[in-house]
Amino acid sequence: MEAFSILAQAIDADGLKAAEAASSAGFAYGLAAIGPGIGIGYLVGKSVEAMARQPEAAGMVRTTMFLGIAFTEALALIGFVVFILIGL
Repeated sequence: MEAFSILAQAIDADGLKAAEAASSAGFAYGLAAIGPGIGIGYLVGKSVEAMARQPEAAGMVRTTMFLGIAFTEALALIGFVVFILIGL
């Protein structure tokens, strides 16, 4: 805690506010990326499992998997937009 107070004295008030905003924005994007990362991993794993069980349905499963990945990735992009907005 002492190091933070020394750092706060060394940086002017505007610089400190910018550093706090950047760190909170980075934290927000990190949290926003966890959910889609888990979701995409689960989605791809289940899709591979479905293709292994029914190879004749692999084309339809693959198409549905890519649609699911796109929708899940949209959540990460929304988190990125929030990250940009908090940073400004």
